[in-house]
Amino acid sequence: MKRDEETRCATGKVRLYVEADLREGARVEPSRDQAHYLLNVMRMKEGGALRLFNGRDGEWLALIEETGKKACVLRVEEQTRGQEPLPDIWLLFAPVKKARLDYMVQKAAEMGAGVIQPVLTRFTNVARVKEERLEANLIEAAEQCGLLAVPELREPQSFEKLLDEWGGLSPKRRILFCDEAAEPGAALEALEAERAKGPWAVLIGPEGGFAPEERERLLAREDTCPLSLGPRIMRADTAAVAALAAVQLVLGDWRR
Repeated sequence: MKRDEETRCATGKVRLYVEADLREGARVEPSRDQAHYLLNVMRMKEGGALRLFNGRDGEWLALIEETGKKACVLRVEEQTRGQEPLPDIWLLFAPVKKARLDYMVQKAAEMGAGVIQPVLTRFTNVARVKEERLEANLIEAAEQCGLLAVPELREPQSFEKLLDEWGGLSPKRRILFCDEAAEPGAALEALEAERAKGPWAVLIGPEGGFAPEERERLLAREDTCPLSLGPRIMRADTAAVAALAAVQLVLGDWRR
């Protein structure tokens, strides 16, 4: 590898998600906020290297070609990684308060969740979800942890409607729901036994837990599996990380 190529690879650690198509020679104009980040936060200059991804074309090395006071232009140089799909794991969760919701969404992306779905349960204490804020958190997490796509954020849905429509999904998808009353250890054994039976979604209840009728409805379904997260009561955001870790360990890409 030539010295200038080594320098580019060493300095191209900044990653940005863009909407533009990426191909050799393409010129990309980052948003005003992205330009501010590159020029004023990271203090990058013309010729500085970074990596771009858009969820379709893989990851590409780019150089800052032009700079202004509040804008810059990037020139796409070469592909560094081909496009790969996100893991086929969904996170379904009852929204919590702002700071912990930010944490949950960021960590879900880092843990490999490909779809993020807010679910409004009986005891959900957050009535409104700021989807733009969640989307920004997902993009930031994807940029920082090396993802080639941003997890899909879906609109909030009621618990009842979610289960009413779940059976119509194609392909069929099973639900792993965090149940404080579940037998410790049983869910991991069930996951091992069901490895080849299709994809999974992890369902996290609100801070007050599922209502009795909600739990009964989940347990009555053939496509659900309760998961105990141990003897301690976890916050919802911690439970999401723990449950995703269990799924990744048994069924996900941690086994590669």
